[in-house]
Amino acid sequence: MTTPIELARVDLRGRTPAVAELRSALPRGGVDVDSVLPHVRPVVEAVRDRGAAAALEYGEQFDGVAPAAVRVPAKALAEALAGLDPQVRAALEVAIERTRKVHADQRRTDTVTEVVPGGIVTERWVPVERVGLYVPGGNAVYPSSVVMNVVPAQAAGVESLVVASPPQKQFGGSPHPTVLAAAALLGVDEVWAVGGAQAVALLAYGGTDTDGQPLAPVDLITGPGNIYVTAAKRLCRGLVGIDAEAGPTEIAILADATADPVHVAADLISQAEHDVLAASVLVTDSPALADAVDAALTAQLPVVEHAERVRTALTGTQSGTVLVDDIAQGLRVVNAYAAEHLEIQTADAAAVAARVRSAGAIFVGAYAPVSLGDYCAGSNHVLPTAGCARHSSGLSVQTFLRGIHVVEYTEAALKDVAGHVVALADAEHLPAHGQAVRARFEALS
Repeated sequence: MTTPIELARVDLRGRTPAVAELRSALPRGGVDVDSVLPHVRPVVEAVRDRGAAAALEYGEQFDGVAPAAVRVPAKALAEALAGLDPQVRAALEVAIERTRKVHADQRRTDTVTEVVPGGIVTERWVPVERVGLYVPGGNAVYPSSVVMNVVPAQAAGVESLVVASPPQKQFGGSPHPTVLAAAALLGVDEVWAVGGAQAVALLAYGGTDTDGQPLAPVDLITGPGNIYVTAAKRLCRGLVGIDAEAGPTEIAILADATADPVHVAADLISQAEHDVLAASVLVTDSPALADAVDAALTAQLPVVEHAERVRTALTGTQSGTVLVDDIAQGLRVVNAYAAEHLEIQTADAAAVAARVRSAGAIFVGAYAPVSLGDYCAGSNHVLPTAGCARHSSGLSVQTFLRGIHVVEYTEAALKDVAGHVVALADAEHLPAHGQAVRARFEALS
């Protein structure tokens, strides 16, 4: 007999907690990155000092295999693509096409502003020169993460990119062949068989491969990973840019009595499938729906392949049901929670979704589940977690671009504003700043 699943409940009905209290009352997972820094720092330092040799040694220690070289041979990429299941290839091609279509519309154009006659400021958008795109291994295989990282980088105009993914013992030290095939399908010709903290460090510092070929360092590292990857990103930040410190994945569903509990339960399970630390949160003004979702979870769990992983995630402190008085209060809750993935399954879902201010991505209505966004919606699935959606965005073309201001002033335009520059420089007790302007119009004594 299946043990019933009952999501832990937080009852906010009849209450209006302040934002700080609300944030602390909501189910929230997370990991303590600081706790693993002492373990990750020696890995990063070893790779900094000894490059690929250290990275391969740690790969053997953590992944149980040491490939002959870091860089995956071109032949292996071609063979992986040739051996890819036709149905998977067709699905990846659809995902790539739709993701390219969405991200192509994110391209920036230069903006030229004539501040005054003769005074022009241009914002020029320039792609990062070289990027490292991390694709995790672990509980699952992630060719979709290859797509989500590579497509926006290519759309931004990045000229040099490398995909790093853990070596797999069952594949002779290469990354998973489906990951290699996805890279080949996207035209990526540089893949490194290295994972974990050592991958981040090698991307940041570069080195020399076992065959004597250079492994060029990157300027930016993107892509999700486990706590050790996150810690290494933190340690290397500054030397390189990073997209975010990703935590365990999460879904929140704002639903009312019109929602189908079978759909809601399936979507909560789909996110819990990722990891025992994954968060699945239902926010509803319908106690009847909450009961029906618990019953649907119990009914669906026996046919789930990763049932124990899912059960652990759903019954953890990071998951639960939040009962609210109405959808307006529900919106306040989901905005405070700022989920990585937020589904709106309510009456007039589009109007409700338009009132959301904090979410990594919003999925509107009964036929836009998160799993659609994971693969074939065209949106990006590399999104902020742990409440970071209150201040940060998901991966996009913009991630791989830098805005550079180009200032052009004529002599007349500078002379016209010179007095104001001098006045502000003197007010800040930085007279040499003002003198740098005066020197252009006054003889120095």
